[in-house]
Amino acid sequence: MNWDNFLEIIRRILVKIILPIRKKREEFLSKFRFSIMFRISMGYLRLLITHGLLLMAGIFLIYMYTEKENFEIMADNIIASVNEDNKMEYINPYYIQGLSMKIERTDTGEEIYNDIAYQPTSDKAFFHGIHFDSKSDKNILVINEDRQFSVGNIVYKATFQYDLSGSYRNFLSMLWKLIIIYVVIVALVIRKGRKSDEKLFEPIRVMSATANRLTVHNLHSERLNVEGTQNELKDLANVINDMLDRIETSYESQKQFVSDASHELRTPIAIIQGYANLLDRWGSTNKEVLDESIRAIQNEARSMQDLVEKLLFLSRHDKKTLKLHKKRFNMKPVVEDMVKETRLVAENRIINSPVLEDVIVYGDEQALKQAIRVFIDNAIKYTEDGDEITITCENKNGDCVITVKDTGIGMTRQDAERIFDRFYRSEYVRNKNISGHGLGLSLAKLIILAHTGKIKVRTQFTKGTSFIITLPDRRLLS
Repeated sequence: MNWDNFLEIIRRILVKIILPIRKKREEFLSKFRFSIMFRISMGYLRLLITHGLLLMAGIFLIYMYTEKENFEIMADNIIASVNEDNKMEYINPYYIQGLSMKIERTDTGEEIYNDIAYQPTSDKAFFHGIHFDSKSDKNILVINEDRQFSVGNIVYKATFQYDLSGSYRNFLSMLWKLIIIYVVIVALVIRKGRKSDEKLFEPIRVMSATANRLTVHNLHSERLNVEGTQNELKDLANVINDMLDRIETSYESQKQFVSDASHELRTPIAIIQGYANLLDRWGSTNKEVLDESIRAIQNEARSMQDLVEKLLFLSRHDKKTLKLHKKRFNMKPVVEDMVKETRLVAENRIINSPVLEDVIVYGDEQALKQAIRVFIDNAIKYTEDGDEITITCENKNGDCVITVKDTGIGMTRQDAERIFDRFYRSEYVRNKNISGHGLGLSLAKLIILAHTGKIKVRTQFTKGTSFIITLPDRRLLS
């Protein structure tokens, strides 16, 4: 079995054991509602406890290692003094508390000196010569260390025994003091950390309070406070404020949309109602009134139907339920038919079509025809008798470029920037009593964009307007 397989087995075992335990723990904790500050405090406490245990263990190891080093220095001094005198009788002339030794010759095994007091119950130390007798009343902890040295030509083996039991007991008595000090430190850290957390989460409470106050009536004025230091919460507040700005814009747009739609519908309804009252009073006896009323009601009904259909189209687009049935077709015959229709309905305009080229387009034929018809109808609407309307269809490197150009009233720069807004109509157009709802260009733009197309507008006030529609080659996009 190689190392990768071993790690994979360990990983699978941990997945089977750890993940179910973690899942059950999360399910259990999900039944309770804990604040974020409480969770952070518990996290602090857990870290302080675990790191506190590691700290105590580190202090213990450092303390005991220092005591062992002191005994090793004593052992080095004893061996050095013996080698200087070359006399074994001076090997331990005085008793050093905690330090014992046994000396024997390596050649004969003869024991020369032995004052080792503690005899372990087992010759096997649990770690590098360390013996710990926890069953003893005194909890004996000793370390055995073997060394070799020579006196003259004779080599001796020395076994030094460092009795750390006293140091161990001293540390245990000191440990409780350390624990008490550490508990006090932990309490101070948690208290200080809680205050810091409250200050840190104050912006969240302010955000929550502000969000609770938000209604449609104060959406334009209520925003989250972003004053203070730069941090992630300030970034979050900026993001939420930007979102509220977008919501406000969308809400105001919807309000304006409903208001404009109501206004556009109010006029034909009033006209129909007026002619209906006229019919009720005079229609049965006056044929002229009857004919005029019928024509007016039919015209207003068609206008209302056109408005409602456009509103439904825009609504389906907004709800993402608009479906386009796309296929590959030649745009040239479609534009040719629209040129013929335009010549029939606009007899007093000069209709030009100098360039009509074959170009294959991938899209919804009826929808694109509807969009192009919007530009042509606008050209007719905003021109007068004798003005020219030029319609072209060109193949430019596979892209379909359709141009609708007129020599009509044109637009100002301010109007050109808003002509694709829903229900927008310039004051100049309204004053000239030109009919329309201000929805056609919005609808046409949606259709062109749904075909990944682009619309370019060139206009000059009182000189005319050109709409250039580009439908890209789908082969290049794929």
